[in-house]
Amino acid sequence: MPIIESLSEPGSPGAIKATTEAAPVDTVISSRGVGYDALREAGPRPFRPGPFRRPRGLRDDTGAATAEYAVATMAAVGFAGLLIVILRGDEVRGILTDLVRNALSVG
Repeated sequence: MPIIESLSEPGSPGAIKATTEAAPVDTVISSRGVGYDALREAGPRPFRPGPFRRPRGLRDDTGAATAEYAVATMAAVGFAGLLIVILRGDEVRGILTDLVRNALSVG
């Protein structure tokens, strides 16, 4: 079974040699004579799933901004609820009342 297949005519200056044994890349592949036309005629590249390739259904980012806004809104609502609980406490209410009285009595 060949490791590398030829994209050019055998014997041409840029021919790629097909071999059944592994050889150093620089002795097997030559870029001369292999251009866009030769690669286009070779057909599409086969699908090879890699570690960074997402499945086809997860490639689209449609709705990502909406989801981010929803998460940010829920975080803001939670923070507002926490502030309401804190500010309704008697201790905080007394501190705020004293702060306002001191600010109004200065003038």
